[in-house]
Amino acid sequence: MLLNDENMKSTAKAVWNGSLKEGKGNLSALTSFFSQLPYTFNSRFGDGKGGTNPEELIAAAHAGCYSMALSAELGKAGIVPDSIETASTITMDNGNITQSHLVVKARVTGISQENFEKIANETKSACPVSRVLNLEITLDASLL
Repeated sequence: MLLNDENMKSTAKAVWNGSLKEGKGNLSALTSFFSQLPYTFNSRFGDGKGGTNPEELIAAAHAGCYSMALSAELGKAGIVPDSIETASTITMDNGNITQSHLVVKARVTGISQENFEKIANETKSACPVSRVLNLEITLDASLL
């Protein structure tokens, strides 16, 4: 999927202070795009208040990667999308991340719904984040 033969490295760090349930932590990307993003036991396993959680960040990474990969695959077919919006819902079951459900809505001219769905489904396994995740990936794809 990389456009050249260069290696790419991304780094983020997490800091956790205290016990599992009463403690709190923060997440930061070394690019400074996000810094000190809070997360807690409650934001992960409770009512979601108090910050983000690792699964939410996985969902964001998967949605972003998939949107770019779909744009690349459409480009290989000679089609330039106007916009691609992807949502990923990560499911955790009994302490295991088991599924990512992608919902993609795109504005693309010059393609049928059937051909769009074909390319969108093929892209599910082509996205680098999809390839690293050991889970079921499902997809709903539609043209706007």
